[in-house]
Amino acid sequence: MVNNIYDTVNKLAQELKQSEEYQNYKMAKQTISLNPDLNIKIKEFQKAKYDSQIKMVQTKQNDEKEMEHLQKMYEKLIERPEVKAFFEAEAKFNLLMADINKIIGNSIKDVIS
Repeated sequence: MVNNIYDTVNKLAQELKQSEEYQNYKMAKQTISLNPDLNIKIKEFQKAKYDSQIKMVQTKQNDEKEMEHLQKMYEKLIERPEVKAFFEAEAKFNLLMADINKIIGNSIKDVIS
């Protein structure tokens, strides 16, 4: 039975790599990586966004100036079509992964809750 589970997971991994969401995200990420300056700006934005989310969870408060700054950073970044495509592809891929995790979690919730 255990081998069957690993076979199933490996099949899922292969199907995931063949999915439109994965392929689009991979291609968008490769496109961004061709422009080191843009890649750095995206990473800076993502770090600022992550730090803001952590701060909000810890303090239970939303810093409006920080949110405004993040919004401006985002708006500036998505002026470039390749960045907009990257963020859209990333969101779709993350949604797919969240759905997969939810399905697996729901199937075993009787033992993990």
